[in-house]
Amino acid sequence: MSGSRDAKSARFVQTIVEVEGRTETRIVEVPAFEPAPWTADAPLTIVGTSPPRVDAFEKVTGRARYTADTVRPGMLHAVIVRAPIAKGTLTSLDLTTVRTLPGVRGALGPGDAPSATRLFRREVSYAGQPLAAVCAESLQDAERAAAVLEASLAFDRVPHAVTVDDAIAADAPLVRRGGNATEPTIVERGDVTQGLADADVTITREYRTPVALHSALEPHGAVCEWTGDHLTIWESTQGIFRVRSDVARALDLPQGQVRVLKDYMGGGFGAKNGAGAHTYTAALFARALGAPVRCLNDRRAEQTDSGNRPATVQKVTVGARRDGTLTAIVLDALVPLGVSGWDGGPAQVYHEMYACPNIRTTETCVYINASGMQAFRGPGYVEGAFALEGAINALAHALQIDPVALRLTNLATRDDRVDREFSSNRLAECYAEGMRRFGWTSAVPPRPSTVSRLRRGRGVAAQTWPTGGGPPAYANVRINSDGSVDVLTGTQDLGTGSRTILAQIAAEALGARLDAVRAVIGDTERLPYAGNSWGSMTTPSVGPAVRMAADDARTQLLEAAAQLLETPVDRLTTRGSQVLRDGVAARSFAELCRALGKLQIVGHGSRGPNPALAVVTVGAQFAEVEVDAETGIVRVLRLVAVHDAGRIINPALAESQLHGGIIQGIGYAVFEERHIDRTHGAPLNANLHDYKVPTMADIPAIDASFLDGADPAANHVGARGIAEPPIIPTAPAIAAAVADALGVELCALPLTPWRVLGALAG
Repeated sequence: MSGSRDAKSARFVQTIVEVEGRTETRIVEVPAFEPAPWTADAPLTIVGTSPPRVDAFEKVTGRARYTADTVRPGMLHAVIVRAPIAKGTLTSLDLTTVRTLPGVRGALGPGDAPSATRLFRREVSYAGQPLAAVCAESLQDAERAAAVLEASLAFDRVPHAVTVDDAIAADAPLVRRGGNATEPTIVERGDVTQGLADADVTITREYRTPVALHSALEPHGAVCEWTGDHLTIWESTQGIFRVRSDVARALDLPQGQVRVLKDYMGGGFGAKNGAGAHTYTAALFARALGAPVRCLNDRRAEQTDSGNRPATVQKVTVGARRDGTLTAIVLDALVPLGVSGWDGGPAQVYHEMYACPNIRTTETCVYINASGMQAFRGPGYVEGAFALEGAINALAHALQIDPVALRLTNLATRDDRVDREFSSNRLAECYAEGMRRFGWTSAVPPRPSTVSRLRRGRGVAAQTWPTGGGPPAYANVRINSDGSVDVLTGTQDLGTGSRTILAQIAAEALGARLDAVRAVIGDTERLPYAGNSWGSMTTPSVGPAVRMAADDARTQLLEAAAQLLETPVDRLTTRGSQVLRDGVAARSFAELCRALGKLQIVGHGSRGPNPALAVVTVGAQFAEVEVDAETGIVRVLRLVAVHDAGRIINPALAESQLHGGIIQGIGYAVFEERHIDRTHGAPLNANLHDYKVPTMADIPAIDASFLDGADPAANHVGARGIAEPPIIPTAPAIAAAVADALGVELCALPLTPWRVLGALAG
């Protein structure tokens, strides 16, 4: 534990939490007790197995209820009207006529929403910005009214900038008050000038990554209903408590008057971390009209204005001695955020990935007239890894050293960025196991043939990502009178299997049958607080709180059983929903609870402070590709991934996370790129036909696995996060394989046919 006072005597201490690559210092409560850590050799029988997901039946039968499936009595439908231009001022719109159209119950425009919602402003900053909204008795009526309203819009247009080059030009139009660019953020350790002077070989490259869209299958949406002055929101979100606080603040309500519910969710990937225009629109109409209102993005709105991974321009210089020892790493990065976003970019991975004494990174965020960025699975690290790992692979080629050998020479043994030892870091083992599975030989391969049309190549890249999770997170474990168990915590399941994982942890700690345990999540009113499901935080944050609550409930159950059985507690234990006396079943949970009558056993748990260690998930990926030198088409043939994430609670679900991240990484590497018309400033491919994501035909053979083990120094469950890490090294591994196949580096994503052919043409 970390803190300014002795953690044994202090009730509240400071701790450091990493969220989406950002470091925060928080004041947190020290738990009343913490169970002894589950070490790697702990005799666990439920944790570490792969039972079917507890929600599998609901999903495969179509019974799972998503936000779009929520229907309330008398529900109305809202549609948002969005700006078709990138910059200007709205001069007219005809709300009066729209309000008279069939089925229309209301319309909102400039001045009709609280300023804190940032809705319906006349000043237009990007195409897709919400300008107005209509509400009607049916979705069809609302869509027809929205089309009429959109046709009435008129603007005074002014020049815009929708690319980073446009925004930093000498005559660039002003995107935001205060300038188009932030002050550079410079982070440096050592002496970069001396490090470059000490290098025997120096390489410099400029890498470019595209804007990528989350493209979740389920779009953003909310259903809002008022009961008196209390608001209930059904929301597709990664953070029910954050939506509650956002809405309460924007509408000037006490948080206790806002309830947020989330049952099932069809993907978020970082874009659904709080309330949005759809939430506020539904809430405002519902209050004004006295009826429930649903507001869902259509696909164009989702692809236009729900956030994105920002583009980057990264100039990278790397120096090394002949033996491969790194002497200096230098990054100069430009990050076009859109009109908004948090000032975070690709730099952090440069300070963490390798043991280099001299590193300097410079990041400048640039504002452009496009929708604002939102965190997207591994934000910053995905972009940074493409350039950093690309530079390391280029350096390996220049030195004629095997790329894996070069990485092992410079393996980080501690996190120098935060001056902390690792809780665990088995990246060297990931390389070794990945090489074995892939069939990677250490010999430097010969130059590719320039005769054959179809050329094959191989590539490697690695990743690190802070995955320690952290407080606050709370959980209760309730044993019902029939011996069944409810795990109560206000977290979310994004489709990753959190319900199953938390039930496994509770069943293991309590000594209950897994089929007797149910995880109840997704309700701000009736469940204890848990934070957003972001930054690979859910399992390492909520899991320890659930285990502690289950341990507390087990202790209470055994103390009660000791009285009923007239047996000392130290002779009792639990297994399979039975209380055992001297190893022999004495009473079932159900029998004991019936004997206890109205007495109810409820265990309480909380997540304690983080250790004074750097907690990371690491991994290595190996790619094989085939490139058609005549058409430029890149085909990924296979990918081998080995990651180290501490204890794996459910191997099947964890492997699914690896596959999902890798598939998204393939999309980022080969297909995905938002295109905006520079003349008009409007998106050109705001749909899933022209914005191509991988289909089943594009998915290669994937061999994805985790190292066995646990990380008891990270938390007493021994688990670290796994959601973000697998996407991080995929694109650089594929790009390295393409370069190996062609003998030509490609320094810009995605690796589309025209980029491949352009590189071959020189």
